[in-house]
Amino acid sequence: MIRILVIFLLMVTNAKPPKATEKVIARQGKVSFFSYTSVEDIKAENNQVLSVIDIDKKEIAVRMLMNAFIFEKALMREHFNESYLESDIYPKAIFEGEIVDFDPTIDGEQTRIVKGVFTMHGKSKELEIKTKIVKQDNNYMVSGVFETFVKDYDINIPPLLAGNIAKSISVEFRFEYQPYED
Repeated sequence: MIRILVIFLLMVTNAKPPKATEKVIARQGKVSFFSYTSVEDIKAENNQVLSVIDIDKKEIAVRMLMNAFIFEKALMREHFNESYLESDIYPKAIFEGEIVDFDPTIDGEQTRIVKGVFTMHGKSKELEIKTKIVKQDNNYMVSGVFETFVKDYDINIPPLLAGNIAKSISVEFRFEYQPYED
């Protein structure tokens, strides 16, 4: 009986608690976009983007307020929010996806594909984005660039202004993550 008790106590004292899900968070991520036209280039930047990565599940989520984009000209910002994106009706853009073949044990840089769904202006589109991930001291930096098309999100451009708005938009992002604490 004592043998069984000793074995049981050894098992209990050596048992490890279940591992908590490791998450990292970027509270002030950066997303910018650029659109070239013959009339005028359009660029804007949003430095208030929230993103979380669940390291164990290799999942990433990004949320941003559309009216937080800053433009060079106030009129561009007004048109962007009121006429095109209708930010009062569709205030957020969301991306949810997974980091394919991500290995969180690798320190330094790795290039991976992030597959997921991007929702903007009430429309969702599947995306695959080549992404650079840098790990240093349990902090991560994730960055990349992708092209998206205005027509994919049912953004109405008046015919008179169609020449002023490019059909494709280059989107660049950079997130600096730190361990998430509840």
